[in-house]
Amino acid sequence: MSLESQLGQGLAAMGTQLPEGAIDRLAQYLRLLEKWNRVHNLTAIREPEQMVTLHVLDSLSVLPYVAGARSLVDVGTGAGLPGIPLALARPDLSVTLLDSSHKKATFLEQARLELKLANIAVACERVERWHPQAKFDAVVSRAFAELADFVQGARHLVAPEGTLLAMKGVHPFEEIARLPASCRLDRVVELTVPTLEAKRHLVLLKAA
Repeated sequence: MSLESQLGQGLAAMGTQLPEGAIDRLAQYLRLLEKWNRVHNLTAIREPEQMVTLHVLDSLSVLPYVAGARSLVDVGTGAGLPGIPLALARPDLSVTLLDSSHKKATFLEQARLELKLANIAVACERVERWHPQAKFDAVVSRAFAELADFVQGARHLVAPEGTLLAMKGVHPFEEIARLPASCRLDRVVELTVPTLEAKRHLVLLKAA
C-alpha cells in the first residue's frame, strides 16, 4: 500500500479531513525524512510506513485541540513533529518549529522549502533562552520533557488565554502532581490513533 493510501485510510478512520494536496505533501515529507534519516538519525523510526501511524497520525490526533489557535510553537520539535503535520492540516495556522539541534534545524529548513510551507518558521534555540517578539496561542510538545520542566521552560512563550499542550503516553498522574503553581491543569484527554495500541494522552494547561 502506498504512503498516500495509508495516510488516507488513517485519516478517514480518525474522521479528519485535510486540505486538497495535503496527503501528497505529508507523503513527500515522510519520504524526505526517511532519506535524511539514513545519514542524520533524526528519528528512531526508520520505515516510512511505520512513520504514518507513529509520527503523522499521532501528531494529527491533537488537531481538534488547536482549532481556535492562530499561532503555534512546537517546542523540541525534532524532525518537525507535530508541527509539520499540523501546518499542512491548517494552512491558516502560523507554526514555528523550535529545536536546539542545528542538524535538525537544517532538515526542518529543507522540509519547509521542499514542501513549500509558507506558514512555517524554524528557530534553532534553547527554549528557555528564546524570547520571540510575539507570544503564541498554542505551545505544544511531543515527548519533550516532564510536564514541570516543559512548563518552566516554555511558559513565557504562551499568550494570555493561550494553552500549553503536552503530548504524553500513559496518563501522567505523577507528573501532573508535580506541576508548578505558575500553571493550572485544564484537562487531560485520551487520544485515539488508528492501529496504535499504545496509550496516548494530551495534557492541556493554562497559565495561572
